[in-house]
Amino acid sequence: MSNVALKQDLTSEQQSIVASEFEKRKKSPLILILLWFFLSTFAAHRFYIGPIGRAVAMLLLGWLTLFIWNLIDIFFAWQGMQEENERIEKHIIEEVKLHSK
Repeated sequence: MSNVALKQDLTSEQQSIVASEFEKRKKSPLILILLWFFLSTFAAHRFYIGPIGRAVAMLLLGWLTLFIWNLIDIFFAWQGMQEENERIEKHIIEEVKLHSK
């Protein structure tokens, strides 16, 4: 079920709580871009958004691709950040629903 549909079942107070918590916990696009731009050789952007396994692989094997993998990864990392933010929001919605019972 999408987050939009899940949020429709919430009261306005609960929606406000979800929005507030999401702003605190979400992954920032600006931080992602800055980490990628300055520290992509060290896969810092991947460590920021996860998964850690891919970040470690990029860190250890990036030199095999002459760090081209690290340069083009921003497109995949951006999508990963959006998916992670959706997971964060869904988790917050579930927490709010659980505590309101």
